[in-house]
Amino acid sequence: MADKRDYYEVLGIQKDASADDIKKAYRSLARKYHPDLHPDDKQCAEKFKEVNEAYEVLSDPSKKERYDQFGHAGVDPNYGGGGFGGGSAGGFNPFGDMGDIFDNLFGGSFGGSSFGGGRTTSRANSPRRGQDIDTSITISFMEACSGVKREIKINRLEKCSECNGSGASAGSSPQTCPECNGMGQVKVAQRTPFGVISSQKTCPKCGGKGQIISNPCIKCSGSGRIRISKQISVDIPAGIDNGQTLRVSGQGDSGINGGPNGNLNLTIHVKSHPIFERDEYDIHCEIPITYYQAVMGDELVVPTIDGNVKYSISEGTQTGTVFRLKGKGVKKLQRSTDRGDQYVKVNVEVPKNLNKQQNDLLKIFEISLDEKNYEKKKTFFDKIKDLLK
Repeated sequence: MADKRDYYEVLGIQKDASADDIKKAYRSLARKYHPDLHPDDKQCAEKFKEVNEAYEVLSDPSKKERYDQFGHAGVDPNYGGGGFGGGSAGGFNPFGDMGDIFDNLFGGSFGGSSFGGGRTTSRANSPRRGQDIDTSITISFMEACSGVKREIKINRLEKCSECNGSGASAGSSPQTCPECNGMGQVKVAQRTPFGVISSQKTCPKCGGKGQIISNPCIKCSGSGRIRISKQISVDIPAGIDNGQTLRVSGQGDSGINGGPNGNLNLTIHVKSHPIFERDEYDIHCEIPITYYQAVMGDELVVPTIDGNVKYSISEGTQTGTVFRLKGKGVKKLQRSTDRGDQYVKVNVEVPKNLNKQQNDLLKIFEISLDEKNYEKKKTFFDKIKDLLK
């Protein structure tokens, strides 16, 4: 084990990475190397195992603290990479298993202990929650605004129907391990520089399960769970935004030993829209208007996520003017009636490719105007005059 890689290197993060950064790195790599995506790739399976091992340590504050201080030896008593670690080849190791020493001296933080009233670690045969499943889906802009029901295909572990999760074949049942009497752990006495210390270790006969299956179920090979492909219906609520993750409770892997199921974490990707842009719960769009409409005013037909509405602009509307349609934005999550607003920006389109008659008419029109028709132009030149005085 001396060549075990640094956990920070495994996840591709710095030592001062935050809990969110650690989780983000783990999810990305777990999706990349997941066995379901590479069923016959042993290298990916090893990578996946390595990533999970690194995350298990770095996501736990107490384990992370021990790892930062002692390296692998601080979290894996079987690691023999120097410093803390395994004993010498043959004979008695005067320092014993440092993991057991820490167990007994520091209240069982490295495992169960009968010394100093330390806590006992969770046993392998106790109920455990199933793992979460992370996946993603792409929906349209309008589906994100209005909500949509989608069918999602996932691969998850479910309780074996053949053995009802026991792992034992029909007509048989798991037997209590005679070595540990169903506890999953056995007590051992170990000599250390501090004397003989009693500690608990995983039972070598049952692997910590507390039970032995003599006739394993053929369907699940004794694991009690099987991986299946399942189609589930998910209600994506109105107002969901790009990059948000929707948690679907109980749709992850089946629990172990009667534990609860994990969750399905569904990350939403929203396609862009040719007209609308979204800013949180507000909608923005731009509408071109003609020179005549800007000068004379007009009733515009404005598209919204609910359909077209009419809006009257006043005469002399300038390009870049923004008006608000209250309550025409996106429905706010977890709120029954609250919505954002829609902001509409008008841009005056200057006509091009005029013929001679149009040019002549435009010149006559321009000559007929005076300074009062151009307030901004008059103000601008007044400022220039003031600067030149």
